[in-house]
Amino acid sequence: MVHILLVIIYLAFISLGLPDSLLGSAWPVMHLKFCVPISWAGAVSMIIAVGTIVSSLFSDRLTRRLGAGRVTAISVGMTAVALFGFSVSRAYWMLLVWAIPYGLGAGSVDAALNNYVALHYASRHMSWLHCFWGVGASIGPAIMGAAIAGGMDWNGGYRIISVMQIVLTAILVFSLPLWKGRSEENKADKGKPLSLLQIITIPGAKSVMVCFFCYCALEQTTGLWASTFLVLRWGVSAEQAATMAGLFFIGITAGRAVSGFATFKFDDAQMVRIGQGIVLAGVLMLLLPVGRMASMIGFVAIGVGCAPIYPSLIHSTPDHFGADRSQAIIGVQMASAYLGTCLMPPLFGVLANALSVRFMPFYLLALLALMLATHEQLNRR
Repeated sequence: MVHILLVIIYLAFISLGLPDSLLGSAWPVMHLKFCVPISWAGAVSMIIAVGTIVSSLFSDRLTRRLGAGRVTAISVGMTAVALFGFSVSRAYWMLLVWAIPYGLGAGSVDAALNNYVALHYASRHMSWLHCFWGVGASIGPAIMGAAIAGGMDWNGGYRIISVMQIVLTAILVFSLPLWKGRSEENKADKGKPLSLLQIITIPGAKSVMVCFFCYCALEQTTGLWASTFLVLRWGVSAEQAATMAGLFFIGITAGRAVSGFATFKFDDAQMVRIGQGIVLAGVLMLLLPVGRMASMIGFVAIGVGCAPIYPSLIHSTPDHFGADRSQAIIGVQMASAYLGTCLMPPLFGVLANALSVRFMPFYLLALLALMLATHEQLNRR
């Protein structure tokens, strides 16, 4: 029965990734249908991000009250409803409304699932589960592309993903007895929920929050600006740059598959350090004035290096802070991660416009250095 639950959790991680890349893949068609500027996707994305941050901060309270299984089922259900809402939207303002439950559902399930896995499963499963998130994030655009090409338009793409989420919600509801059956299920549910101020004052909490902020800032900045860097720095064609930049995400997904096996030999702290070392090598390759190929390889290396960092940091949370406080800490970790995702890639865009896109490797180095320092500070504690 435990293995059945693990399969369900793997499916849940695929479902986490499915919607994440839909807006970007559908927006070139959507903004024409709504007759709005292409830049207006940013408002939808920001509302989703804010909702995710809010629900992440409340994840400790929700999980203590309802349990990880119920929170996961409710959150996936909210996401399914929001995706269906997107599919029937006929005006831009409707997207803004449906973005609210979209973000709230995503943050809750992310924090609850990550904490549950950190408490109950080995580090290798955390890496493989996040690899499956990458699978979902890759499948989403493929489904959207097929729907548009097949004449269903973007509405059909959202509707297909919504139905998949509804099916998963039903599976999660029927699986609730399995979640309750775990002997350690109530480890994180004892005691009163912690306030944000109480969480921040826990020794090491500030370090891990900054660490997550820097990691996601580095990952998302690289993913967003890799193509632009290759085009403006080395004169690569837009088509080739898009393809090569996509290898960054393939590097993350494949790297997490390999990282799961590496955890048999290395612990969480070592996995994070290995990943940081590979990221450093990749960033240094971007600095080499030897041509476009070095930069392309550098972006792939950054993706491979990013692969073990996020899942290993999450899996180590109960060891650093205790099972009774891990849900609260993971909630603020998720919120910090999404904050880094929201703020730092646009900030680099401002700097690149004022200075040059060649500033990108130094920007990434600064984020990496701060991430490395806070991680080592956490380990020394």
